Amino acid sequence: MVMAADSQFHVLAVDDSLIDRKLIERLLKTSSYQVTTVDSGSKALEFLGLIEEHQHTNFKSPSSSSSSSNIHHQEVEVNLIITDYCMPGMTGFDLLKKVKESTSLRNIPVVIMSSENLPSRISRCLEEGAEEFFLKPVRLCDVNKLKPHIMKTKFKDQNQEEEEEEETTETEFESIEKQQQQQQIQMNSNNKRKAGMDEEGVGEDRRRRIRYNSNGVATVN
Repeated sequence: MVMAADSQFHVLAVDDSLIDRKLIERLLKTSSYQVTTVDSGSKALEFLGLIEEHQHTNFKSPSSSSSSSNIHHQEVEVNLIITDYCMPGMTGFDLLKKVKESTSLRNIPVVIMSSENLPSRISRCLEEGAEEFFLKPVRLCDVNKLKPHIMKTKFKDQNQEEEEEEETTETEFESIEKQQQQQQIQMNSNNKRKAGMDEEGVGEDRRRRIRYNSNGVATVN
């Protein structure tokens, strides 16, 4: 397999069906994506760090080795989530809502999969923020639609980081300028105080040098 630039992108695949998980994993790896698969919405949230990890959670990580089956969510950046709609417990729609409600994860693209072609379901997911709605079985041409959504998010994140850096730099400059102004004000105040003390000292010295002679005329010594 030729490893394309897509290998830098990591997809979290969520499906309670083992057969469907294997299929989407194979398709994603064929397209050179790194893949982590989980079998429920709650485990997806756990992997993403939205809920506390449980001791016996078993993830199939990008390395696919048993030694890394308990991979920590912070070690791998997730660039896209693809999830089945109908799952016991937490549905794919519930997972979508949780991700979009999270301030730290809401920019991650989410794609929904379903074996049922229901327009109301499709509209519901797209309105909630899903990027795509794939009908099962997912095909390679569907997977080819994922990269533009990942790249769009990547560029958005980069622009946001650059804006934050510019704001930080501008804030730092303003802080330095303010400090310099305060230092200048303090220096001017100290100089005025020193000048006043010098004038007072000179006046006192002059008073001390004035003497009166026997005729009552003031003289300066």
